[in-house]
Amino acid sequence: MITGVIGTGHLGYHHARILGGITGRTVPIFDTDTERMNKLASELDIRPCGKLDSLIEECDSVVVACPTSSHYHVVLKALKAGVHVLVEKPISATTGQGQEMVDMADDMNLILAVGHSERFNPAILAAADLIDDPLFVEGHRMAPFNPRGTDVSVVLDLMIHDIDLVLSFVRSPVVSVQASGVPVLSDNVDIASARIQFENRCVVNMTASRISREQVRKLRFFQNRKYVSVDFAARKVEAYRMVDGRIEPVPVTVSEGDALTAELNDFRMSCETGCAPTVSGLDGLNALRSAQIISGKIQEAMEELPRPSE
Repeated sequence: MITGVIGTGHLGYHHARILGGITGRTVPIFDTDTERMNKLASELDIRPCGKLDSLIEECDSVVVACPTSSHYHVVLKALKAGVHVLVEKPISATTGQGQEMVDMADDMNLILAVGHSERFNPAILAAADLIDDPLFVEGHRMAPFNPRGTDVSVVLDLMIHDIDLVLSFVRSPVVSVQASGVPVLSDNVDIASARIQFENRCVVNMTASRISREQVRKLRFFQNRKYVSVDFAARKVEAYRMVDGRIEPVPVTVSEGDALTAELNDFRMSCETGCAPTVSGLDGLNALRSAQIISGKIQEAMEELPRPSE
């Protein structure tokens, strides 16, 4: 199976690099930025394609790692050509576009996977069996400022990772959302917090910031007589449970592994077998829908703030 890469930015580079190792093939790649594409070709074993249509024609599957604003156009073009797609998160710029993408993949009987790579982080994989019925979840995802990704708010840039993870464990409808945030170093919201109440009474508090001095990527799950803390950056899991009135540690072994490699292997296996990918198009759409609700609440809160006197 030939898998190509569309987009030669940070993630496109790593997708091409890893795919070359997985497949043992020269990876076809396309980018509208010809200079950057050729530079990547000189560093990796890839073959630049002059046109998007040419790449799609020769591939059985593609990884779409171009800017979010282009996802809709590129993914639909690939699906219409009968090509399986792994699209980076967020799935699309709007939920309407995302729904069209999901519907077309279903109609064409094609795989549409979404690149929420934290689902493949060895720490969350090790902790998954311990997370069964969360009552309260607390998430912190913070990073130093980087201009890459600031074309969207921190909700779509960083928080959406934790939104997807929470939705994968809390299988219940959302009842209410409260959120706030502000732009600091970019024109979009750079720091945000959200509180989500689910129908099953689970409460989730999440904070995301791209103006932090340190990188933090943690989720903590509080359950009946059990606590699980997942550190995605350090790839560590701490877990405790109450047994006979005593709090005892639960040993958790985190295996070695690379999340992006696992994600690409999962996608390619889905394409070859027809089984559902770990993160489906519908999963990506649900994460985007929740992220946009949070973004809407932030916008409402910002509009209610008193304007500074001139």
